[in-house]
Amino acid sequence: MTCLPWLAAGALAGVLSLVPGVASADLASDTSPATTFGTSPDPPSDMPSGVLPGTATLAGFGTVLSLGPYPVVIGHRGACAYRPEHTLLSYRTAIEMGADFIEPDLVSTKDHVLVARHENEISRTTDVARHPEFAARRTTKVIDGRNLTGWFTEDFTLAELRTLRAVERLPRLRPDSAAFDGLAPIATFDEIVALAKRAGVGVYPETKHSGYFTSIGLPLEEPLLATLGRYGWREKSDPVFIQSFETANLRALRGRTRLRLVQLLESSGAPRDLVAAGDPRTYRDLATPAGLAQIASYADAIGVPTRLVLPARRDGELRDPTTLVEDAHRQGLAIHVWTVRPENAYLPARFRQGDPAAPGYAAAHGDVTGWLRMLYGLGVDGVFTDDPGIARRTRDALTSGVGGPESGRDAAAEELSGLPGAPAEELSDLPGAPAEEPSWLSGAPADQTSASVSIGRSSSA
Repeated sequence: MTCLPWLAAGALAGVLSLVPGVASADLASDTSPATTFGTSPDPPSDMPSGVLPGTATLAGFGTVLSLGPYPVVIGHRGACAYRPEHTLLSYRTAIEMGADFIEPDLVSTKDHVLVARHENEISRTTDVARHPEFAARRTTKVIDGRNLTGWFTEDFTLAELRTLRAVERLPRLRPDSAAFDGLAPIATFDEIVALAKRAGVGVYPETKHSGYFTSIGLPLEEPLLATLGRYGWREKSDPVFIQSFETANLRALRGRTRLRLVQLLESSGAPRDLVAAGDPRTYRDLATPAGLAQIASYADAIGVPTRLVLPARRDGELRDPTTLVEDAHRQGLAIHVWTVRPENAYLPARFRQGDPAAPGYAAAHGDVTGWLRMLYGLGVDGVFTDDPGIARRTRDALTSGVGGPESGRDAAAEELSGLPGAPAEELSDLPGAPAEEPSWLSGAPADQTSASVSIGRSSSA
């Protein structure tokens, strides 16, 4: 079983007793001392490099973010459950809510400036369609094998993009965030790093479509490293993770920087650069012990969808945990999972709350705390979350033991008679995907399982 030195005494048993297949003998062997929140104990010698020791003062915001040897809270596109994603509004909100890291997706402008957008196609995240002066720039491109029609950042200078304003990408699910439409300009990576540095938090940038941008003469990695270097972030000990779904750019970066690198994995498909090179390896292959050993030669962590840790049926019910957490840790890799979202639409079935027939059920917030406690208890080293506040509070409770698993254990044990599962939570994250809701809302058969990697199961399977 994965060692969780950050959990308060007794909290590990309280969380994992809810997980089917975890034997009481396993829990009895957990005698590691508690780690007090807010302190900086020496990290265990076998701690993956994706877990941060130390503390950081949040200058100007009146709080302290501890980056101790326990899971990091990653503000996914900021706090995008509450503000339009990838805006300074969203990143500031994430910082105020307690995120350890803020996560920008990076694409390039025509004049080679890195900006934060979920995709280089910006029709769903800006008001570009309302600008008649840019109507002629609407076009169709093939991006990583997908035909996309819209407006693309690489066809605009930074000055032109600055005339646009951000809008909520999921207005039906997040009307409160949509209330901030039209207020925020597109943020540059330089602005985001400056904010993080000033606030005392880390950055977790993703290079989007690295191979594509290199192919059109706008590589992302050079300005990425240059920007981080200007702010003094060059070392493995600095609060930076650089992530990518591709492999070639991470391998190249390993020879150019000491900053931590994260190989992102999906539950199906293959890295685009491997496909282009004729390499038959898939994400399925990379998630095996042999594949993880290869990743460990150039990366410090993996970032995976929750369903690779807890495989899900399409109706949201989970099967037994896989061994991916343990397999990654054996290779010295940290494991960060994505994406914990507060809405019923994205929560495991047994953590959804309310009447499914009621209007607004999909957008209503469910028992996110229960879902987070489950993930933390399985030994993940970090969570990407659209609501950093609840992820931070849940982690702090488990770390300190105050209001932790024991306080609601009886009710939780009754509710969690089986592991809950995550629906196809990232449908709206795929380039050009029109869906804003997971498949269970549209009546997918309950026995139809979502695509998942056939990695090892726990001994209880």
